[in-house]
Amino acid sequence: MADFEDFAKLDIRVGRVAKAAPLEGARVPAYRMEIDFGPEIGLKQSSARIVDGYRPEELVGRLVLGVVNFPPRRVAGYRSEVLTLGVYSRGGEGPVVLIGPDPGMDVVPGDRLG
Repeated sequence: MADFEDFAKLDIRVGRVAKAAPLEGARVPAYRMEIDFGPEIGLKQSSARIVDGYRPEELVGRLVLGVVNFPPRRVAGYRSEVLTLGVYSRGGEGPVVLIGPDPGMDVVPGDRLG
């Protein structure tokens, strides 16, 4: 079991997808994204297995939540620096749905989950 102190170690921020494209060479189809997390964190790279639910052009400009303080991982030769958060839809049978703030709310890249 995790406790609150474990959760508090995670730095989860709002980011805006700046670029998205297929991740060539991935064993499981995925996208590579560049996400802007505001002036403090900056532009970070992330890979995500979300091709069943999104097209790259739908991702650009979208606000998402990401864990920005995990160590980077290599995915198909791509340096993924952020864990972009999503949930499995339809009880795990459907595509991954990205988590982000409600549209129209006063949220900007870099805002922290609180």
